[in-house]
Amino acid sequence: MTTALRRWPVLVALCIAALFMVLPFLIVLMNAIKSPAEYSQHGPLSMPHGLYLDGLKDFWQRVDYGQKLFNSVLISGSVAILAALLSILNAYAIGIGRIKGRTWVLAFFVLANMLPQEALVYPVYYLAKEVGLYDTRLSVIIVFTVIQAAFGTYLLSSVLGQFPREIIEAAKIDGATTWQVLWRIVVPVSRPTLGVLMVFFFIWTWNEFLLPLVMLISNDNQTVSVALGVLQGQRLMDATMTNAAALLGVLPALVFFLVFQRTLTRGIAVGAVK
Repeated sequence: MTTALRRWPVLVALCIAALFMVLPFLIVLMNAIKSPAEYSQHGPLSMPHGLYLDGLKDFWQRVDYGQKLFNSVLISGSVAILAALLSILNAYAIGIGRIKGRTWVLAFFVLANMLPQEALVYPVYYLAKEVGLYDTRLSVIIVFTVIQAAFGTYLLSSVLGQFPREIIEAAKIDGATTWQVLWRIVVPVSRPTLGVLMVFFFIWTWNEFLLPLVMLISNDNQTVSVALGVLQGQRLMDATMTNAAALLGVLPALVFFLVFQRTLTRGIAVGAVK
């Protein structure tokens, strides 16, 4: 009975925290389906009296949202897959291969994570211009793959550094090559952690604004976040369309997170058990 009473304050605190996290999204949703006249008359906290979808339709057509959504999904999905692949290859060499200068290599990846993106704008812009990749989605994919893989390598290196050496030695005695050890033993065991990294890589890349703003100047190549910022800076929008833009900007990432929530939960649970 005492244990149950102790859990109640924690449960209440979690419910309050969840309410504060969901409440802004609900307010944006209400205002996105509210007409401009209703918004100006009753304010942002009033319940909508009907379903007004013109704001969503107008914003969709104005920014060509379908193309922007495709660009964001393509870039974020490619970065998530490629960064996870590059991270496991780097971490396998550092954590299990025990390459020379392992400490300095890890320090380099930590330094790469600490660099602000503002310091990367001009070098990345100049290199993309020189190799002919400026204003292409491939340039953004390459840049964010390297950035995200720096964090993934640092994290996976610490995980693989504790990998049981007996399993690897037994596999090599049975005739397994280095690649077979990686793909048949290390990757299956690390799959929950890789799943968590892919979810985070996708969401982090989806929310990026500065580098895509600099690297993608064509309307056909812009991402959702860049389209939102450019549109609000150039054209006047009413409150309903602004909330519709915010809703369409965050909704795909939220859906992705909910779809892969089980993957994220399993990865965290496995990491806690390990």
